Parts: sequence; C-alpha cells; structure tokens
Amino acid sequence: MRNPTGTSADTAAGTTGTTGTRKTVLEALGLHRTYGSVRAVDDVSFRLAEGGSLGIVGESGSGKTTTARIVVGLEYADEGRVLIHGRDRGEHARGKARRLARAREVQMVFQDPFLSLDPRTTVGAALRETLALHFPGTDHTRRITELLDQVGLGSREADALPRQLSGGQRQRVAIARALAVEPAVLVLDEAVAALDVSVQAQILNLLFDIREQTGIGYLFITHDLGVVRCVTDDVIVMRSGRIVESGPTARVLADPQHPYTRLLLESVPRPGWDPRSIAAARRAL
Repeated sequence: MRNPTGTSADTAAGTTGTTGTRKTVLEALGLHRTYGSVRAVDDVSFRLAEGGSLGIVGESGSGKTTTARIVVGLEYADEGRVLIHGRDRGEHARGKARRLARAREVQMVFQDPFLSLDPRTTVGAALRETLALHFPGTDHTRRITELLDQVGLGSREADALPRQLSGGQRQRVAIARALAVEPAVLVLDEAVAALDVSVQAQILNLLFDIREQTGIGYLFITHDLGVVRCVTDDVIVMRSGRIVESGPTARVLADPQHPYTRLLLESVPRPGWDPRSIAAARRAL
C-alpha cells in the first residue's frame, strides 16, 4: 500500500506486495533525528522481509542516508526503534561478545570502498582480520577463498592492495567483507553510484545472485531510480526527512501518487527532457 501522507508502520514499504508472507527481518518504528532546528529524519517507519530488497530514494538532504546510519548503528535516533528479528538494536549491549553479535546483524557497504579499506592491508589479510575478530580460534583460509569466489574474485586479488584494484573490484571486496560476518541485513549506501555503468550492472547482478543464494535482506539507499527499478521489491520515497510515498517498486514507479515522486521520475534525463521546467516544478513543491 502506498503511504503518500504518513509513515504508519502498517502501511510502510515492505509490509505488502512482493514480500508476501515472509518473516520480517528489519523493522524501523517511528525514527526521529534532529540536528539543531533541522529534522533530518521525521517519523520514519518501514519493514524489510527476509530475503527482500527495499529501496530508500530521495535527493540529497532527504534523510535517506541518516536513516541508513541509524539502522546500522552509526548514529542514534532521538526517538523510535530499530528491530532485527524483533530484537531492539537500541538496547545496551553488555560485553564484547554481545556487541560483536549486534554488529554482525547489519553490515553496510559504502559508496567509495577505497575509503573503507586499509590501503596498507591486502584483500586476504583484511578478510582474515574480520573473520578472526568475529569468529576467533579457527583457520579461516577456506572461508576467505569461499568469500572471494562468491563475489567473483580469486587468489590474485587476495594478494593485492586496494590501490592495485579497480573500483569494481574494490566494491566486490567491500561486499565480501560485509558478508564475512553473515549479516541478516546488508545496507548499501549509493554502493554503485561511483562506478561505470557497465561495472554497475555487474555489481547489481552479483548482489542479485547473493540474495538468491543466502536470503539476506537488502536496504538500498540511492538517488538512482534505475537502480531501484532493477534491484528492489519495494521502495519508500523520502523528502525533508519524511516518507511521502511507499509501496511495491513497480507500482510506485509506474503510477506515482505523490507530486515529489512524479518530480523525481520526470527529472531523469530522456528525449525532450527540459531541466528548466523540472527546476520550476521543484521550487513550486
């Protein structure tokens, strides 16, 4: 069901349509986050089913990335809750084991993988370090090989430093490192925005295959409606910190109900596209 004017958890994306009867893996309930007088996230609620793929779209400043950072735990909400399999991620985790277990629940892949990789550490060593932290006391050689194979890399890349890899290869490494801890949810924040179009397609196909194989839930944060159309089951549209529309991706993109969603679709360059009229329409909203 679309949610053009509110953010009720009963109507938020991920509860209907393509998710069917699958169990909910991630639930955000009434998230709020302010910075001074700015409401970056304003009463945002949604659900993501196990093995589902939910997109959050909007322009810069819409609140989508802040929402993602709250889900991951990089920022805290002023109000509201984030649940994984019904467990509140905001509850205080006592002890290293519990903190690591909570960290494993949700992993994030950033837009620029080079900034999230240690330039002095080879790919294989980076994966081994992650595995040793979360699963100590075992030999991880076989698991490293499995992870690299899963993302289409091999022994040559395992011995390479990040600067010796292409942008697409580095993003594959970032995905492998996130998958190493076996998360329930993978948050992808503009994860293909910095890649060439052909490489984007390769990474998106890879992510589709991984979701089919593992049943992991994806939360895509993007401004690119083409990405949303290709890889998400459901979508929520954010503007000024609030959800203005939500529902199954195909339905929202084919028949948008909110003027802002229509504006986003009309902003995509195409034959006859008039940027001046788009700018005027944006000012009128």
